[in-house]
Amino acid sequence: MKYLFTLIIIPILFFNTKTQQQNVAGKWIGEDQNEIGYIFFNTDGYAAFEIEGKTMGGEEFVMNGQKGKMTYTINYKTTPIEVDFTMTKLDSGESKNILGIIEFLDKDTMNFDMSFDSKRPTEFGERSIILRRVK
Repeated sequence: MKYLFTLIIIPILFFNTKTQQQNVAGKWIGEDQNEIGYIFFNTDGYAAFEIEGKTMGGEEFVMNGQKGKMTYTINYKTTPIEVDFTMTKLDSGESKNILGIIEFLDKDTMNFDMSFDSKRPTEFGERSIILRRVK
């Protein structure tokens, strides 16, 4: 009985969402229209974009004179995997979502696409970017 219990519990622990979230955590680099950019996924649920040396996101940042934060959530149960970035103004709590999708090509490479118009992309196309994990 103990052996059967172990065979059931270990796979459940191995495939939980937190373990999968660790796969995306870190710094990712990509190129879009000859510009190099980075996406940071923090293990605490914060995300940030860096383009041309300017960072937007994380636990606290300033944009247009207002402080904000950017978090992310990932739904691994969908195909492609859904990623939501939530930008929140710290003073008012007002927030806006940026909807995206990812597909892991291998553990250090992902196909990435997002939309700023409140409609999630449903497939990868011309606007998609290949991101590589920075080690």
